[in-house]
Amino acid sequence: MIPPLSRRLLRLPPYLFAQLDSDKRVARAQGHDLIDLGVGDPDSPTPAFILSAMARAIRDPRNHRYALDQGMPAFREAIAAWYERRFRVRLDPQREILPLIGSKEGLAHLPLAFLDPGDRVLVPDPCYPPYRTATLLAGGVPVAIPLRESNAFLADPADIRKASRQRTKILYLNYPNNPTGAVASLPFFQDVVRIAQRRGFLIAHDAAYTELALDGPRPPSFLAAPGAKEVGVEFHSLSKTFNMTGWRIGWACGNAQAIAALGKVKSNMDSGIFQAIQVAGVAALEAPARAMASQLQEYRRRRDALVNGLARLAWPVKPPQATFYLWVRVPQGRHSAAVAGRILREAHVVVTPGNGFGPAGEGYVRMALTVPISRLRQAAQRIGRLVWS
Repeated sequence: MIPPLSRRLLRLPPYLFAQLDSDKRVARAQGHDLIDLGVGDPDSPTPAFILSAMARAIRDPRNHRYALDQGMPAFREAIAAWYERRFRVRLDPQREILPLIGSKEGLAHLPLAFLDPGDRVLVPDPCYPPYRTATLLAGGVPVAIPLRESNAFLADPADIRKASRQRTKILYLNYPNNPTGAVASLPFFQDVVRIAQRRGFLIAHDAAYTELALDGPRPPSFLAAPGAKEVGVEFHSLSKTFNMTGWRIGWACGNAQAIAALGKVKSNMDSGIFQAIQVAGVAALEAPARAMASQLQEYRRRRDALVNGLARLAWPVKPPQATFYLWVRVPQGRHSAAVAGRILREAHVVVTPGNGFGPAGEGYVRMALTVPISRLRQAAQRIGRLVWS
């Protein structure tokens, strides 16, 4: 017999994507040809120039030992140089940058650095699930900030002010947004920074999708807003930008005190990123901007193909300006999980139910553009055969 599970663990809902994986395994075991639009995992390989850098680094015995908890100086300096080129944001590589084993790891560990039991964390709804579950694991109380379609899925500063009462420690933000595809402007970030300055909470901005800009201006960094480094940190990742999801490499940057606090948690949890992967990360960050241009063009073509296919089914969806997701309203009167389940069982297409991202996601499903155009068109055709009476 083992001891009873902790109350913290029992409070956690099943992880959304773990449940999706289970459902997919069952469908595949039954012999179905699945078109998987569920998890945001790029289907294109990591670029060859990154593989070459990794191949050289992996043969160097100096990279076979424990990595530094703070990451290699060369990688931190490459991050700082990239931020200055891309966002015109200056970062101190020594004090304001912390490499991570993927940005999810840092987003999930941050509450451990700041929360005492009962402290509040403002969490967008809908959102990437680890914002909420990390809060619960740290003993905190997640407080929902609704993202409304009527407000272009931007968090309303009035809702943030109203919710940021005593014991509010962190506000999570994520733009470009997963799952909605919404993009925030610099004035929006400036408004939120002013609220944080007055109320005394930390902003944790997840910027993993800034480089997946499909239309319009390139999304800004939260840290470009005046005063942002006084009140916040930003999390970034090479996963989506360079098709490196399995490599697990990202970083946090911004407020030096917050970076040091997260670093203290990390030093007690892990021993850093394999140095050869950091060398490959330097190669990625030093690549010219055009290196991934063809990938973005492909995502635009895929987006337009699926948007057009769904429109013919009377499933209208506004094309997102960024990310590789469509956030799609389900037929009126239907529940997200029921619709996603039927699409999987009868059309053999995997989509993610919106309520898995939070209660405000009810009435939507998320579709990832991570399969070829031919399969996206086939997915729309299969869904079109279903009758929603």
